[in-house]
Amino acid sequence: MDLRFKVSGRIARPVEEVFEAVADPAKLSAYFTTGGAVGRLETGKTVQWEFADFPGAFPVEVVEVQPNRRIVLKWEANEGPPEGNDAVVRAAYMTTVLFTFEPLDDGRTLVTIEEGGWHETPTGLKAAFGNCQGWSQMLAALKAWVEYGVNLREGFYV
Repeated sequence: MDLRFKVSGRIARPVEEVFEAVADPAKLSAYFTTGGAVGRLETGKTVQWEFADFPGAFPVEVVEVQPNRRIVLKWEANEGPPEGNDAVVRAAYMTTVLFTFEPLDDGRTLVTIEEGGWHETPTGLKAAFGNCQGWSQMLAALKAWVEYGVNLREGFYV
C-alpha cells in the first residue's frame, strides 16, 4: 500500500493566475515559502524552497510541468528523528507531490495537491500527516494571497 494523501481547494481566479502563483518563485515566496524560493518550476530543474519555520533550504526536484495543468515534484521525506519502536536508522527517500489545476465553469480554479511515497512506519505516518497539514495551509495561503493580497503565514510560525 502506498501511504499518500490528497487536499483540494477552489481559488476564485483564472487557472493561469493560480498556476503562476505556484510556479513563479517570487510569487510563491510572497505567501508560502516564507524563507524564499529560488528557481522557477520547470521540468528537469532543481529549485530551492526555504521556510521561516523550518530553517535551511530544501532542494525540490521538478519532475514535470504542464503549464496551467499540473506540476510534479520530488523532495526528501522529512520524518525527523526515530521514535519508539521505529528507532532504526532510516535511509533517506523521496516523496512525490502532484499539483493539478482545473479551470471551473464559474471562472474559479480547483487546485489539488497529492503527496505519496511515505514509508509505512510510525514516523512516516506522522510526517505524512504533518505535510498534509502543511499543504492544506498552503492552499489557504494561496487563496488569501491570490484573491485578497493577504499573507496568512506572515508571523504565523515565528
